[in-house]
Amino acid sequence: MITGAIAVMTSGGDSPGMNAAARAVVRTALYEGVRVFGIYNGYKGMLADEIVELNSRSVSDLIQRGGTFLGTARCKEFKTEEGRRKGLENLQKHGIEGLVIIGGDGSLTGGSLLSKMGGIPIVGLPGTIDNDVWGTDYTIGCDTAANTAVDAINKLRDTASAHRRIMIVEVMGHTSGWLAMTAGIAGGAEYIIVPEVKYDLDEICAEIVESYKKGRRYSIIVVAEGACSGVGLKNVVQEKTGIDTRVSILGHIQRGGSPTVEDRMKASMLGERAALALISGVSDVVFGFDEGKVVSINLFDSVNNRKPLDPELVRLASVLV
Repeated sequence: MITGAIAVMTSGGDSPGMNAAARAVVRTALYEGVRVFGIYNGYKGMLADEIVELNSRSVSDLIQRGGTFLGTARCKEFKTEEGRRKGLENLQKHGIEGLVIIGGDGSLTGGSLLSKMGGIPIVGLPGTIDNDVWGTDYTIGCDTAANTAVDAINKLRDTASAHRRIMIVEVMGHTSGWLAMTAGIAGGAEYIIVPEVKYDLDEICAEIVESYKKGRRYSIIVVAEGACSGVGLKNVVQEKTGIDTRVSILGHIQRGGSPTVEDRMKASMLGERAALALISGVSDVVFGFDEGKVVSINLFDSVNNRKPLDPELVRLASVLV
């Protein structure tokens, strides 16, 4: 049971809803009579002792903002045992008895390494637009990112139709195709290319040519960056089809923006649960969602397993796309 202080940090790529989660951690802990510290700039800030006590006003006017007020940064030093020891000493210096880490696989892996050293309980929250953390159906920010991508597809469809073009939309996802698959299905794309599913580019191009002969005015291809380069794909498609082809790389716009209602609500629910669990003595868990309910996942299972692309999404795409 923690009666003194806990800390919260964000790490890795930012995602919409991280502020809502951190806000919930802070206000829940304060409601329970426990002090809260914010670690600024991720693990780098932990090692640099950028650790500041927070109050309720510290997290005011944040729930509607994207990004993370705590900041995030890469830290090679934390990958060493000496670096992690330094971070742990800084936490203990402030009397911090437990830590909530909000981030993706890499961030949660850092938490698992810190936990193995002993000395401080760790609770993780999955924060990544890729929705690729094992054991949870949902990660903080994925809904906002998918909506951003769909909005872009809707706009690009208009100009593609006006010029009878093929429009290639590259979205984020180095190893996970969830964002591309979800945005592609919801955006009505004609083709979706993801790292997890094999594709035949010659067949795709032949189908596009045939559809244009029958009167189609445009085609939308959504591709995850980890499957292939949008620019490279554009060059091949245009050469093989002879049809004017353009590419739009959405890039970091997918990380930003005001979080959706779903991301605000679910992030808030996860933040509250994380704070309560940590205060009650729980450690080495990640909180996520399973069929709409908050569930706990073993931290080490989460970081040592790879989440596959939902086969139902792949099946649905094969029927609708």
